[in-house]
Amino acid sequence: MTRASSSDDRVRVLVVEDEPLTAEAHVAYLERLEGFEVVGRARDGRETLDAVRAAGAPGGTGLDLVLLDMNLPDTHGLQLCRALRAAGSTVDVIAITAVRDASVVRTAVSLGIVQYLIKPFTFATFAERLGAYRAFRESLAAGQGQVTQSDVDLGLASLRQAPTPALAKGLAPATLDQVVAVLRRGGSPSAGEVADAAGVSRVTARRYLEHLADTGAATREPRYGSPGRPEHGYRWN
Repeated sequence: MTRASSSDDRVRVLVVEDEPLTAEAHVAYLERLEGFEVVGRARDGRETLDAVRAAGAPGGTGLDLVLLDMNLPDTHGLQLCRALRAAGSTVDVIAITAVRDASVVRTAVSLGIVQYLIKPFTFATFAERLGAYRAFRESLAAGQGQVTQSDVDLGLASLRQAPTPALAKGLAPATLDQVVAVLRRGGSPSAGEVADAAGVSRVTARRYLEHLADTGAATREPRYGSPGRPEHGYRWN
């Protein structure tokens, strides 16, 4: 058993990647998202199996999700998935790989890999896919052991639709809604203008606007305020 029983509903993640810089990038991306916690890293198939086993043991951290590179030094990601299932693990897997072969994608689906993310990708794409995965988990968790057809349909649909990107740490949904409401009015307001309209500080407005720009929900546009003082406007996409 590798599922976490977390009271705070964080998704506990194992990052499987043999390239150190790429692994660091994936960890950094996860740390920017609300509701995710990196509980381990593995460089190959053997380390992955050991980590999954340790996470599910009494006193282990628990594990909900594996971010899995397909090309590992000692095995292929698909073979590793088969080994995980053979060992009784029901942990969810998201493939993160440069492999574009259609047969690999079909086999990944048959093995229950819930998302297939092709390298290279932006943080916005990563946040979308992880947000979709979390929405999938939450839609099925609402059933408390019993699900309706609607629960199933919504859960599967969330994996295949572009959801609202996962919220970065420290950002509040209510404040984000206020900032989004201002941008939806049109134009390309600056952080100061958004702050005045939303009733928040300029620093707060800029944090939320940068989050929206980083995730692709808004576009950052150069403009000029007072003479010689450049600033940015933000336009809702």
